[in-house]
Amino acid sequence: TTEIFRKDFENKKIGVLMSKCPLCQNSSTPFYKDEFYECICCKGIFRPKEKLLDNEKEKQRYESHTNNSDDLGYQNFIAPITNSILNEYKKSDLGLDFGCGKDSPIIKVLRQNEYKIFEYDPYFFDDKKLLEEKYDYIACCEVIEHFYNPKKEFELLKKLLKEDGVLYLMTGIYNDNIDFSKWWYKNDLTHVFIFQEETFEWIEKEFAFKDMKIEKNFIRLSR
Repeated sequence: TTEIFRKDFENKKIGVLMSKCPLCQNSSTPFYKDEFYECICCKGIFRPKEKLLDNEKEKQRYESHTNNSDDLGYQNFIAPITNSILNEYKKSDLGLDFGCGKDSPIIKVLRQNEYKIFEYDPYFFDDKKLLEEKYDYIACCEVIEHFYNPKKEFELLKKLLKEDGVLYLMTGIYNDNIDFSKWWYKNDLTHVFIFQEETFEWIEKEFAFKDMKIEKNFIRLSR
């Protein structure tokens, strides 16, 4: 009986470590109920594959968003990105709003300032030719938490940047001071990969970014 119990325990232990991290491909352990796992390497917190929405349901969720690019509150929210670009780049520099959604305030603000920025979104502005260009800067606001395959997406983002280009990110970052069970950010079913500071440190090293700065929910990665 003891031997059977031991084997059963070992099998469960192996099973617990079987959910592979979609960012670094390492093993993970259960983090929150059966909804999220935490990677033992990069500390990414992710939904297992069986919990992911299919493309149709995911798109329906995005189409239900009522954000308006003219909303000054929305423009203030994304100001860490737009202010950085306005301060660090010229109008003639080439930019990309990656995962812009239906109506992007980043596009609105920068084009009002006569900046040359393009919009790409796999559901709403799926122009694959834009993914063949190189950009001086890329904005990615409240997008990376939606990545089903963050390894592939970060490889693409790095590839799209010119040498010395900058990737500007905004996302909710988890830390131990947050009560995950009460954290609203996890409740959106399209939020499938949640980052910790250690996760960004892993990304900086793995994808060979020159520099990284984190301030609250704003992340700046330099190529």
